[in-house]
Amino acid sequence: MILTGKAFKFGDDINTDYIISGKYKFKTLDMKELAKHVMEDLDPHFYEKINEGDMIVAGSNFGCGSSREQAPLAIKHAGISCVLALSFARIFYRNAINTGLPVVECDTSQIEEGDLLEVNLGEGTVYNKTKKINIAVSPLPDVMIKILADGGLIKHFQKHGDYNF
Repeated sequence: MILTGKAFKFGDDINTDYIISGKYKFKTLDMKELAKHVMEDLDPHFYEKINEGDMIVAGSNFGCGSSREQAPLAIKHAGISCVLALSFARIFYRNAINTGLPVVECDTSQIEEGDLLEVNLGEGTVYNKTKKINIAVSPLPDVMIKILADGGLIKHFQKHGDYNF
């Protein structure tokens, strides 16, 4: 899986309420509606700026806070192809994989707002096309790549009937 998009950079400790505010996630389960409000507490115009395939880049502890799946689902439905961070909250990381949102742990200090990135999940590489530098990451396990390729854990089960990897 190779993903390409522009970087939108955020800092450390981006909690799930910053990703999708509680004032929205308790009013509707319509992911297209929630997607319009992704990251708006940090950048009120975020949804208007992004294009399909763009990426969120952050520091440490991305996705801390509540364990609700609305956060990675809203990011995915906003058209974000991948989230790169120095580290992720454990439950957010697993929820992201289960919902089909690729997440990559890597050193994000060499990525700036607006950089064009190419992420190869299978090889475990991030190429910053703007700066012409490679950023090494540990490749995702094959099982996670298969779940992501199928669109998430539920779609994987629908396709294979079980954990057939």
